[in-house]
Amino acid sequence: MYGSVSEKPAPARGNGQRILVVDDESRIAELLSTTLELAGYRVGTAATGGEALDRVGRDRPDLVILDVMLPDLDGFTVCRRLVAADENHPPVLFLTARDSLDSLVTGLGIGGNDYVTKPFRIAEVLARVQALLRTRNQRREEPSPSYADLVLDDTTRQALRGRRALELTPAEFRLLRYLLVNAGQVLSKEQIGEHLWVADHGRYGDNAIEKLVSRLRHKVDETGPALIHTRRGFGYWLGRLASA
Repeated sequence: MYGSVSEKPAPARGNGQRILVVDDESRIAELLSTTLELAGYRVGTAATGGEALDRVGRDRPDLVILDVMLPDLDGFTVCRRLVAADENHPPVLFLTARDSLDSLVTGLGIGGNDYVTKPFRIAEVLARVQALLRTRNQRREEPSPSYADLVLDDTTRQALRGRRALELTPAEFRLLRYLLVNAGQVLSKEQIGEHLWVADHGRYGDNAIEKLVSRLRHKVDETGPALIHTRRGFGYWLGRLASA
């Protein structure tokens, strides 16, 4: 038996933070959604792994409650893709049957943050949600990734070069962040393609990567010293040349 909404403690202040509930059992998704909304959270739902990945990319939730057993992609695969797509991915709270606890060692090892077992009690889910969001809020106080006068804001998904806002597509933002967190390192087309493929669920060939880098370089380096460079035969890197 699952806990009912009436069993939960007094609603906590969710401050409008966004939570995505991923479960193909409609009664569980509805129970969690209703409870979380009463606690002050904004809630979205998804019934498949593919839908979950799409909604995370579009809605940017603060936390994902993720069932392990889904009709298309299992929860572990979804978690792997979230982690690979974005270092600032939302925390993941797994829902699992008791007989799959052993496999959760793998789930927590690939980037999951916590789990509750089915059948669960609402009070336990709320407590774990609140704990994970507290941790996430503390991490958000850390400095945004930056290099020279280039700064990315992971929360708003915006990029600035000096005082100039860069109008980037989602793929361009992901590529720029990947170059930025690896500043000074040459990244091969294969590495870039794999990173973008995991995030977008579609393979990037060499030509597509070259075009994407070209568009990004034009936007980033339109003013100021060039930061995105090509190492012929090897790949691309972000940084300042010694003479710059």
